Amino acid sequence: MPVSVQVRQIRWKFPRDYSEALVSDAVPVYTGVTFVETGLNDADARHPELAALTGDGTMLALDDNLGFVAQRNSGGHIRVYVGMRTPEDWHRQAGVDLADPTAVRDALLERFAHWSPALRGYITDTGYVNRPLFALPVPHVWEHTPGVTLLGDAAHLMSPFSGMGANLAMRDGADLARALIDHAELDDAVIAYEKILLPRSVEAAEGAAEGIDGAFSPDSAEQTLAHMTAHH
Repeated sequence: MPVSVQVRQIRWKFPRDYSEALVSDAVPVYTGVTFVETGLNDADARHPELAALTGDGTMLALDDNLGFVAQRNSGGHIRVYVGMRTPEDWHRQAGVDLADPTAVRDALLERFAHWSPALRGYITDTGYVNRPLFALPVPHVWEHTPGVTLLGDAAHLMSPFSGMGANLAMRDGADLARALIDHAELDDAVIAYEKILLPRSVEAAEGAAEGIDGAFSPDSAEQTLAHMTAHH
């Protein structure tokens, strides 16, 4: 049976000055936490103790504004995030060239000098990628603008401690598509979509902000346990 598909034309109006916001003038801000990404290759064979410690999912080790997040990936790889509550330019202050993996490793080992040698083993193996974490202000809401809206990270960029960023982006897309199907007028569809999007994303972003603040605090282990218990 043939299927009829109607494609609606959407006219995009761009401001003359690209610094002028179409929907929201909010900008992401540094959360105060930086992840330095590294990893363990062929972990089960080369790093059996760390592989066992990581298990089949995600391992968290948090204390006094520092932490490790290790995630089991495919192909025997374990992705590791070395987390620190630190100035965004921590590497410049320390005189560390991010392109020099030995210098980065030495700086991280020094930062975690008082940690267990077993956990410090995560600071080995592959190269390093510096990832300062940014988030939009919470709550991030806006007045409806005809003909344009936001979804995904543009609407609710948040720390990864919600574990919901990618899931929310897919739900945003699905909800916007459903609204476009259900409403004859484009603007009515966008308004209906935003009524779903905004409260949902604000709640998730509040949880993410609470999560990262607790995870990288002086009493991070206690705060993270309380946060996860309350939300799960």
